[in-house]
Amino acid sequence: MAEMVIETRALRKEFTGRRGTRVAVADLDLAVPRGGVHGFLGPNGSGKTTTIRMLLGLATPTSGTMSLFGTPVPQRLTEVIGRVGAVVESPKFSPTFSARQNLLLLAGSVGVGRDVVDEALVRVGLGERAEDRYKSYSLGMKQRLAIAATLLKSPDLLILDEPTNGLDPAGIREIRELIRGLGEAGVTVLLSSHILAEVQQVCTSATIIGNGRMLTSGRVEDLLGRTSYRLRVGDPAAARTALEAAGMTVRQDARSLDVVTDEPGDRITRVLAEAGLYLSELTPVRADLETIFLELTDGDRMGVTPSLEEVR
Repeated sequence: MAEMVIETRALRKEFTGRRGTRVAVADLDLAVPRGGVHGFLGPNGSGKTTTIRMLLGLATPTSGTMSLFGTPVPQRLTEVIGRVGAVVESPKFSPTFSARQNLLLLAGSVGVGRDVVDEALVRVGLGERAEDRYKSYSLGMKQRLAIAATLLKSPDLLILDEPTNGLDPAGIREIRELIRGLGEAGVTVLLSSHILAEVQQVCTSATIIGNGRMLTSGRVEDLLGRTSYRLRVGDPAAARTALEAAGMTVRQDARSLDVVTDEPGDRITRVLAEAGLYLSELTPVRADLETIFLELTDGDRMGVTPSLEEVR
């Protein structure tokens, strides 16, 4: 069984104000395995940042339990916080200092030397811009410097809250490649985001939440499910009968058939040809994470959460 770096059980956070009580996180069970990049996905306001703040001891849960590396937090947070790096809010760097100067100031507080600073700058792709002033940096470079700051203490767990917010496509690509590289190097990354197309390219596993509740969780390839095929044929009814007799799941609309199967596409062609039916179109269709996310969270907003099978 995989070791869990992050675990929450029935985690709940309520905020009470003049308008009553608002539930930000509702009995959330979250499990993040060691290694790779785990996507923590949900619409804005779904409870992602509140959950992260509770894990880091920046907010107090109303109820439930949490652990990092198997250690209960916040009770024993001081024992494990040295193994955790996080970029949750906009980092506070001196605008007139260079990137290296800013990191050297931080390095003194965590007891590491100039060599560690230089290594962190190179690791995030800022080695050649280390002497430039922070105020001259693009937003993407500032995000990379914030990640470099977390790497000074060589964390086993890196928590990133919406790291690509406000970035242009080039900046998003830079951060995506950096995160992928960190995951491949053995750092466990919890990536909170709502940009699904980007997340799908870097995450090995993911949890989708809505209204503070977990909607689904697992390996990304399992969440996406099996490949389906969209096909057109002269006699759809006869084609459906033949394909279902061969053990395939078939959905039919007015103009085409959708076939869900673990078989390759040529198996569909062969089954239909043996029945005397010939295709005019056969197109593989694989669900993407964005489609699953939108259908799950749309259903959640309406009070009815569809199953993954219904989404697929």
